[in-house]
Amino acid sequence: MQVILREDVANLGKSGELVSVKDGYGRNFLLPRKLAVLASEQNKRQLEHERAVIAARQAKLKAGADTAAKSLSGVAVKIARKVGEQDKLFGSVTALDIAEALAAAKQSVDRRAIHLPEPIKALGSYEVEIRLHRDVIAKVKVDVVAE
Repeated sequence: MQVILREDVANLGKSGELVSVKDGYGRNFLLPRKLAVLASEQNKRQLEHERAVIAARQAKLKAGADTAAKSLSGVAVKIARKVGEQDKLFGSVTALDIAEALAAAKQSVDRRAIHLPEPIKALGSYEVEIRLHRDVIAKVKVDVVAE
């Protein structure tokens, strides 16, 4: 199935690209979520017409992400957790916990933008990546301390 992406889709392509996907993925995921449209002749012509609009929208999103990255660059948050022996945490610190701590510091960040390869399970200071745009990555210092 040939589809035209309306938004960036991870591991598939950027908005405005013509991609080939399996029928089920296109019919059950991309089309209902309006992430893509079928690649008919009319949609292809319309895509050519809208390339400038898409480029302008992406530039605007990147500019907004740059502004947010500058405001996040100097932010450091502290998260207090109960600890057991050998400074091991009871539970872990996840992206949701970091997003809530940033919200308390008056920095709103979507938890899905926070890139944690695995949850934090020990005390210490960590540098966490926040992917605001495909070209813009901000780093925030997260200190996990004992309660």
